[in-house]
Amino acid sequence: MATVELTKENFEQVVTGSPMVIVDFWAPWCGPCRGFAPIFEQASDKHADIVFAKVNTEDEQEIAAAFNIRSIPTLMVFRDNVILYSQAGALPAGDFGELITKAKEVDMVQVKEEIEKREIAARGDEA
Repeated sequence: MATVELTKENFEQVVTGSPMVIVDFWAPWCGPCRGFAPIFEQASDKHADIVFAKVNTEDEQEIAAAFNIRSIPTLMVFRDNVILYSQAGALPAGDFGELITKAKEVDMVQVKEEIEKREIAARGDEA
């Protein structure tokens, strides 16, 4: 599956409309970004059930700013509109594959329950 180029026009639709999205924040001048690109593309071919998307931080500065991107490449993994992973740095193919496997295994019901508990605690409500 080819990667999707994310823009401010389609970002929300792609992320909220897909069960799992892996986003690569990159720039054309970034050497590590160019080195990671083939790994990202190969993974997209292996995992048709995941949307692989790229944000060119030069062209889409608003998106980069909204996610506080300070270093590239930065990878983010979204599942059910929740960010499970966000870290700067290119990953070797094996580590990226392991990240994908682990992200698929996350129990999202448990994650959403934990988020709800934290939100209730932050408001000071009783559960």
